[in-house]
Amino acid sequence: MTHLHLLSAAEAARWLQSGRTSSEALVSACLGQLQAREPELGAFAFIDPEHALAAARARDAERAEGRALGPLHGVPVGIKDIFDTADMPTERGSVLYAGHQPSADAHVVARLRSAGAVILGKTVTTEFAVFGPGKTRNPHDPARTPGGSSSGSAAAVAAELLPVALGSQTNGSIIRPAAFCGVLGYKPTRGLVSRRGMFTLSPTLDHVGWFARSIEDLALLGEVLMGHDEADPATLHVARLPLREVAAAEPPLPPRFAFIKTPHWAHADGETHAAWKSLCQQLGERVEEVELFPSAMEAWRWHQTIMEAEMAYHLEREWRTGASQLTARLREQLERGRAVSALDYQRAKAAIEPMYASLAELFEQSYDAILTPSAPGAAPLGLHSTGDPAFCTPWTLCGMPATSLPLLETESGLPLGVQLVGPRLGDPRLLRTARWLAQRVAAG
Repeated sequence: MTHLHLLSAAEAARWLQSGRTSSEALVSACLGQLQAREPELGAFAFIDPEHALAAARARDAERAEGRALGPLHGVPVGIKDIFDTADMPTERGSVLYAGHQPSADAHVVARLRSAGAVILGKTVTTEFAVFGPGKTRNPHDPARTPGGSSSGSAAAVAAELLPVALGSQTNGSIIRPAAFCGVLGYKPTRGLVSRRGMFTLSPTLDHVGWFARSIEDLALLGEVLMGHDEADPATLHVARLPLREVAAAEPPLPPRFAFIKTPHWAHADGETHAAWKSLCQQLGERVEEVELFPSAMEAWRWHQTIMEAEMAYHLEREWRTGASQLTARLREQLERGRAVSALDYQRAKAAIEPMYASLAELFEQSYDAILTPSAPGAAPLGLHSTGDPAFCTPWTLCGMPATSLPLLETESGLPLGVQLVGPRLGDPRLLRTARWLAQRVAAG
């Protein structure tokens, strides 16, 4: 019972619903791990242990009273500090929002609470979820970056402070920190999860995502969080996706993978090249190298144009009232964004759908997933940078679901992430393919 913090979210939910343990005991175990590791890790922007324990006791009382239990009843969850929380500050990684207290929960936070989750605390984000690093260190080596911008959430799950945590991705902010910290990260199809109450950086590109230590947990959170929100017109009207059922099933045929190096393959380090050569040899005929079509080579430029123009618009007030308190790199991005012409912005946005249509053809050709690195290598040394998101950019631009699996490592034992990308709304199949791949690699 002293190792309850090692339980996955799904395992913890089963234990709690059967009465094998209590939410108070589970949250206490996570707080004990947090007390031991947080001073060096720095994963949390806000934590109130007594508040979390009070919420856990309330969940236990509900179970004792025989009330209906949600799928996450009593399970602790971390929330990236760009999602509004009515009972905790939301500071967005910026001194400009120090002490900011929202009056209502973000939509995803409300859904987590409705599912019975206990919000353990707010995890560290980079400045406005961009590149300015926060205080978080990599749990494998405190001299290395945990990635960004969802640094605190990835590090907290990797360090076993809690089983799952929310993050977001506008470029590579789920996939990259998942790879650097050695946990699973998942970014669903854009539009499946409401962004209401989440800080808006780039409406065209922003995604809600999450971190976990099992594929079952990725699917469990997806079923809790996905759904149309009338107050967020960007959410899709689609039937409920059976994520857990499909993810747990065996594929009708062994999956086939399209290995896409992207133009940034040359920037990946030698250990990544060697690890991927070994992975492709292990997969044999199940993997085939596929070249990106020529027009997709512009994806990185299109992404930058859209992101920086929309950042400049959505950070207009912060620019006018507190530019001197923004980091130099963020100011440079906002200056570039303010200089983007309307014509270039519209051209970049218009390029998304034709690019996606070409990528979608890969899946129609019987590939189950695109296979590509999560990052150019292991987490870089130094805390001044959060690493390179280039291997994530095209899929984020197109709103495609992606997951990072901690399947490879360097000679020194640092994690290397394997990224799988699926077609829009192909989330269940993507998670099933991810489970197959993880089992295949584990089998050797």
